[in-house]
Amino acid sequence: MMRKYFSCIAFVLAVVMATPLAAQERRLEPVDEAGKDASWTSFRRRLLDALEKRDRKHVLGVLASNVRNGSDSPRGVAEFRKQWHLDDNDSPFWHELSSALSLGSAWLTREKQRRELCAPYVLAKWPDDVEPTENGVIVAREVLVKSEPSSSASTFATLSYHIVPVPDWEVNDRDANSKQKWVKVRVKNLDGYVPEEQIRSPVEHAACFVRTENGWRLTVLGPAGRD
Repeated sequence: MMRKYFSCIAFVLAVVMATPLAAQERRLEPVDEAGKDASWTSFRRRLLDALEKRDRKHVLGVLASNVRNGSDSPRGVAEFRKQWHLDDNDSPFWHELSSALSLGSAWLTREKQRRELCAPYVLAKWPDDVEPTENGVIVAREVLVKSEPSSSASTFATLSYHIVPVPDWEVNDRDANSKQKWVKVRVKNLDGYVPEEQIRSPVEHAACFVRTENGWRLTVLGPAGRD
């Protein structure tokens, strides 16, 4: 009788351990609310191409004349160009904007401002009841969570668009010669690691745009905020 009891307990534990994380964690599914807008998809495709080619003329041409540059900085193209060091091919601008545009977009309305289309979607869709500075969202399907910051480490969980606590946003690879960066996440009260490109913070840089009579214009590229 006792053996049967322990067998039942073992079965229940096995079921619990096998329960998909989707049933235990919150998720933020990707969206692209302007994905069917031909003007936007064409604009985004051309802008991504310009970013890859470091085409400054094209980039400067899509900036709003009053582009926002942070609460303590004056607005405008000249300040944007200065802050982002656009004359430098190694400026983080090229990566930050490409990274934002590579994910879906969502509409966001801020107080006393026009409705903007923001990429990635994470900014506009982040749930109000989840602390934005202490959590991140997996932005890919079936991301492997490693026991150590190394692709060769063992995998103990798989995440798809889950929101997870983040104790550390920048962890070096276990191999000192590897350029891969990792993010430490908490899954089932355990620490794990995912590649930095497969998780996004709701307060990371976001790019927002408005559609004008002259086409789409970038209104801000900076740390995310809904206000």
